[in-house]
Amino acid sequence: MGRVGRAVRASGRSGGPQRAGAGRGVRGYALGMPARDEYAPGTPSWVDLQSPDVAASVAFYGALFGWTADVSTDPAAGGYATFLLGGAPVAGVGPQMNLRAPPAWSTYVSVADADATIALAEASGATTLLAPMDVLEEGRMAVFADPLGAVIAVWQPKAHRGAAVVNEPGSFGWNELATSDIEAAKAFYGRVFGWEGATQESGPMIYTEWKLDGASVGGMIEIGPQFPPGMPPCWMVYFMVDDCDAAAATVTDLGGKVMVPPMDIPPGRFSLVADPHGAAFYVMKAAAAAAAGA
Repeated sequence: MGRVGRAVRASGRSGGPQRAGAGRGVRGYALGMPARDEYAPGTPSWVDLQSPDVAASVAFYGALFGWTADVSTDPAAGGYATFLLGGAPVAGVGPQMNLRAPPAWSTYVSVADADATIALAEASGATTLLAPMDVLEEGRMAVFADPLGAVIAVWQPKAHRGAAVVNEPGSFGWNELATSDIEAAKAFYGRVFGWEGATQESGPMIYTEWKLDGASVGGMIEIGPQFPPGMPPCWMVYFMVDDCDAAAATVTDLGGKVMVPPMDIPPGRFSLVADPHGAAFYVMKAAAAAAAGA
């Protein structure tokens, strides 16, 4: 096992984002949609899953989203696999090293300097869970828990820029923080990523959008009675689908669980589900207006 693999295993994480299809131009993927090859610093750029059974997760998400998996053969990658949609990298999965923690999807935010970002996060009250480290030639990553406990990763890109497709069925389209203190989270993420928290009330619902230079890059909601009792602050991932009800039914058919049945909200129709290992995520069918503006 190489230096990177040993360091990642010691941290309790798998090998971090890996590039698929080396030597292939990003616009050469077999998709009828534009590919994305860069992310401004402060923008969520990648998501991956820590799984106790990578092969089972590959089968589940392949059946749900039509993904295939490119498993890295480099021992230093620690068994990390890249999920592909039409040949384009859209997410990742790696072995769960810390079995005391529940399986979960992680959000990565693109940054210009992982070391500087972690230093700023620590100065703002965060706890570093994985110190900045190089992931082969792909990039440099780090992981921290914000002052309220939500875990998020940062990614300083090199060869791997991030997901080549977003906001399309079968790819991630939104990243959302569930937290216990909206104002404290606004202050923290504003300092660390330069985000502005724009909060709006719609009836009984209060929702915050994270904005970077005026563009929406994510969301935030306060943990309330609609969440399971004792739920800790966390980052969640939304995956876009063509049919929310069908996707939720497929989750159940594949051995997963529907935690919140499909329901309509202004941006579209969504459902909170969990895979057979308990990793929770949202599936969402964008409303026509939202999809047209994606």
